[in-house]
Amino acid sequence: KQWYQRRVRGVIAATSNFVRVYNAANGDFVAPLKGHKDAVYCVCYNRDGTRFASGGADRTVIIWTDELVGILKYQHNEAIQSVCYNPVTSHLISCTSIDFGIWSPEQKSVVKHKVSNKITCSSWTKDGQYAALGFYSGQISIRALKGGEERVKIDRPGGAPIWCLAWNPAKSEAVDIMAVADWNQKLSFYQLNGRQIGKDRHLGYDPGCLRWYPGGEYLLIGGSNKEVGLYTKEGIYLTKIVDMGAWAWCVDVFPSQNYIIAGSHDGSIKVTQLNFNTVHGLYKDRYAYRENMTDVIIQNLLQDQKVKIKCRDWVKKVAIYKYRLAVQLPDKIIVYELYSDDVSDMHYRVKDKIMQRFDCNLLVVTAHHILLCKDHRLQAYAFSGAKEREWVLEANIRYIKVTGGPPGKEGLLVGLRNGQVLKIFVNNPFPMLIIKQPQCIRCIDISMGRDKLAIIDETQTCSVYDIKSKKLLFQEPNATSLAWNTHNSDMMCFSSNGYLNIKASNFPVHQRKMQGYVVGFTGSKIFCLQNLTMQAVDVPQSAPMNQYIEKKMFQTAYDVACLGVTNNDWLHLANEALENLNLAVAKNAFTRVRELRYLEFIAQIEERKQSKAAETTNNLILADYYAFKGEFQEAAKMYKKSGNEDKAMAMFSDLRQFENAKDFLTSSDPKNIKGLIKRQAEWCKSTNDPGSAIDLYMAASAFAEAIEIAGKQKWTDKLVEIMRQLDKSYVEELRGCAGYFKDLGKYEFAAESYQKLGELNSLVELHIESQQWQEAFTLCEDHPEFKESVYIPYANFLAENDKFDEAQEAYYIAGKPTEAVKVLEKLTHNAVAERRFDDASYYFWKLSMAYLKLANQAQTRGDEDEVNQYLDKFQDYQHRAEIYYVYQTIHRYTEEPFTSHLPEALFNMARFLLHNLSQEIPYGISKVSILYALAKQSKNMGAYKMARHAFDKLQQLVIPRRFQQAIDLSSITIRSKPFQDKDELLPMCSKCSTTNPLLNQMGNQCINCQQPFVHSFYAFEVLPLVEFIPENGISDLEAVKFINQDPPTNNNNKNNGWQETNQGDVQTMSFENTNTSHYDEDTFETRLQNWESMTSYQPVEVGAEILKKMPRSEVVVLKWGSPLRYQFYKNLMPDIILDTCDSCNRIFYADDLELQYLQKQACPFCRKSVDKIEQNEEEG
Repeated sequence: KQWYQRRVRGVIAATSNFVRVYNAANGDFVAPLKGHKDAVYCVCYNRDGTRFASGGADRTVIIWTDELVGILKYQHNEAIQSVCYNPVTSHLISCTSIDFGIWSPEQKSVVKHKVSNKITCSSWTKDGQYAALGFYSGQISIRALKGGEERVKIDRPGGAPIWCLAWNPAKSEAVDIMAVADWNQKLSFYQLNGRQIGKDRHLGYDPGCLRWYPGGEYLLIGGSNKEVGLYTKEGIYLTKIVDMGAWAWCVDVFPSQNYIIAGSHDGSIKVTQLNFNTVHGLYKDRYAYRENMTDVIIQNLLQDQKVKIKCRDWVKKVAIYKYRLAVQLPDKIIVYELYSDDVSDMHYRVKDKIMQRFDCNLLVVTAHHILLCKDHRLQAYAFSGAKEREWVLEANIRYIKVTGGPPGKEGLLVGLRNGQVLKIFVNNPFPMLIIKQPQCIRCIDISMGRDKLAIIDETQTCSVYDIKSKKLLFQEPNATSLAWNTHNSDMMCFSSNGYLNIKASNFPVHQRKMQGYVVGFTGSKIFCLQNLTMQAVDVPQSAPMNQYIEKKMFQTAYDVACLGVTNNDWLHLANEALENLNLAVAKNAFTRVRELRYLEFIAQIEERKQSKAAETTNNLILADYYAFKGEFQEAAKMYKKSGNEDKAMAMFSDLRQFENAKDFLTSSDPKNIKGLIKRQAEWCKSTNDPGSAIDLYMAASAFAEAIEIAGKQKWTDKLVEIMRQLDKSYVEELRGCAGYFKDLGKYEFAAESYQKLGELNSLVELHIESQQWQEAFTLCEDHPEFKESVYIPYANFLAENDKFDEAQEAYYIAGKPTEAVKVLEKLTHNAVAERRFDDASYYFWKLSMAYLKLANQAQTRGDEDEVNQYLDKFQDYQHRAEIYYVYQTIHRYTEEPFTSHLPEALFNMARFLLHNLSQEIPYGISKVSILYALAKQSKNMGAYKMARHAFDKLQQLVIPRRFQQAIDLSSITIRSKPFQDKDELLPMCSKCSTTNPLLNQMGNQCINCQQPFVHSFYAFEVLPLVEFIPENGISDLEAVKFINQDPPTNNNNKNNGWQETNQGDVQTMSFENTNTSHYDEDTFETRLQNWESMTSYQPVEVGAEILKKMPRSEVVVLKWGSPLRYQFYKNLMPDIILDTCDSCNRIFYADDLELQYLQKQACPFCRKSVDKIEQNEEEG
């Protein structure tokens, strides 16, 4: 049989050849369904009640609608033993003794699968993916929905027929669990993978039917025991549900209600309603209740902790008290105790067992006793099982509660059916009457102070009595349950008609909606039982607290608030107490919500009271409180009332309510007036109204604040206005104006401010900062003491802008010549480090000239040591300037693919560097680059000996990877060349006519006469110059004067071979082959011919006569500054036109220098500008 409730709540039953339909409400027969030709064995409804199926001995399966109409029929080859609908899909499985089929509306035919034995029962898993088939042979086969393939096969020992099986429908279960009952009278449980859960349980009878409760928590099993029993999901027998009188063959449960229907062998059908009573106990915040009939759950309602005790038997009663827990089972009572005295401990252990069967209505437990109530008898048993005391009362007991007390002497409140409320002590045989009511007692509770008793009777009237006077305090109707607050003896709550009622003292009842029954009240927690579930409801005690506050009962209100209120309620209580000057309650309330500001305020009031200050009056305290709270008008009234108008004015000033502040301002106090104006200005400043703030500050004579605002706003006009209103006594204010003027770039107004102050130092610094040098120089003319302060920054400024000449002059004017040298040294170092060798050459030359000037100054002072020191520096830096000047070209040649210099020039430069770097190599110079350029150009020009030497030297050095291959190859190929240099490449000394080797071991000088070679400073060819010096007694200037004179001519001498002709603008000379006399010979040439080898180099010394005879075009004069002397050179090849830079005294071929002038507009070495060259040429 099966329930259905689509249209009419009814029952379908398979009887004989019919499917019968009954009305489940009254048992009336509805209709027989005819369609089968033989006995019907099985029926089954689908998941939504729209279809049901039937099958029987006629081998036919019929599908019926909820309107009791057959819509489909299909056949098997044997009788139908079982049909079962899928709980998720619309599939139907039908089983016979030889096969099973799976049908669905989507399929046109039924797919059938052969089996080896008779199928007796079937069931689907909760997800509908697998079906279990029970066989008469004792086997179980688990088949998949798709394809019907067997996934698991279970062989049960003994081979007894599997008469019924079913899968647990509970979706909360993590795994699928199948209950199986066979005719070996065993009940077993299996997982989907075929693994058995636990051991077999003996039933004691042959099972005929098995069904899970809809929630999966219970099993219903019936059979040859002629009854249907209730079992736990673990298979533990609980109780008999239905007595059938014959074998029970089928059982089912109504889907949504606790109705059970069962059918027996004698044809009877019985419907039974199963009610599960609440079995529970409560002590303060610990709640114990029964779950699944065999388990006890202990819950801490405040901490929301739970612990489960598995009793594995039917739990009939539960009682809890302090650290004791009593559980009544059918044949015994088990007493548990906590492991420790910790209030948060949730671990229980068995203390004692009373192995007796008790029949009682109520059960309570104390520290050492179990108390059982049966009708009008109350019995006390020790944990050993001995009955110690019995009370026989006048009427049946309706309610009992343990009120506490010493162990073994606890008190009990007992309510009787006749309206009596008794107080019984466990160790006292005599009950004491407390109250006698006319109505039956339903619920009772006693207050925390044991002075009040609350009773609910059968009329649902809540009555509260004073226990001592027996006086009725109040009554409330429609009450169903009640509880006193365990933390407050004046507060109770009771439930009535969906409302929770809270009553404090004699105040009116406060209501709020809440379903269920009140069973406990602890602090702000109300324990409510609703739908067999205990809930801890947090109920803020706001209403009772406010009732006490209205009566000014602040301490009591605080006690109520401690039970549990919101933060806003705490603030309300604190403020009300503070307003009524109850500082103790206010302080405690503010501490609860951690209002540190108010706590500090209260602490200040307490300090003022302890110091007994004169101004500490109640009105003043209230005024401060109102101001602190933000009620400023009230605060002002209280200030005025206490005679403190100045505090009211200060308060409104701080609030920027200046109109209100003026009401408390006395006109006879100008200091207060200024102070008020200043406060108003501060407010304008904070509200982003700087213009008004400036005007107000000026009106209050607060010029510094006005200046600060105007400066930050960059308002020049306002600053000028303020500055011109101030006299020189406002020193800081004028300095502030000047500072802002400088920031704004208004230097003329800053100068005006400093002039008004008379601070010339600041004025000088202003001119320097603004780079107004002309104004600074003018100031220095009137005040020479500022000369150093002006010219040193001016020199730094010039140096930073690459005006080094002007910078040096400025340093000299400032009396700091060494600073000029330091600037150049720093620039020189940076240039070398950055590989700007041309700049390094220029800076070294500038340094050398600076040291030459210092040497001149030292000579003027007569300090010969400094002169020598500075001249050494001069010579060193001149040498370095030449080195870096030449190396710049070599460096570019090795780093860049193209060069503007001819190979001969590169060859000469490399030789020049090699001869001048024989001892020390300056920082940044690469000898590899020099030798590589020399070797390459030597090889190209035929100087093979020189090239071989250069390549050999390179092999001894660390060579960059990019040159390595070329150098290695050239080092090999040069071996095939002659070991000599071309003769035309060998330099010849102009003085002694000695041919010098290209690789000169003596350096850059002749190997014979040791005269240093003089090079053209562009092509670096050796020039045909011979150095000479004037004889002693002839100064440099006199020598230059003699040279600049026209050389003397002898018209009478006709044998010299030279003829001179003057024809207007044309002068010609001709040479005739005539003999010359000794008098007409060139004396300088004669001296060269008479030269003798010496150990050291000595220039040719000439006298005045020879100087006068020298043509000006053949003499090169290098005019060095003092203390150096001029250098004089004679050009032995007048056809080679040479030119000299007057600034650096470097000699060039005239064409090369002219080309450099055209390209760079300056000397290539010293960078002297030649803007007037063309003009000089035209004049020439």
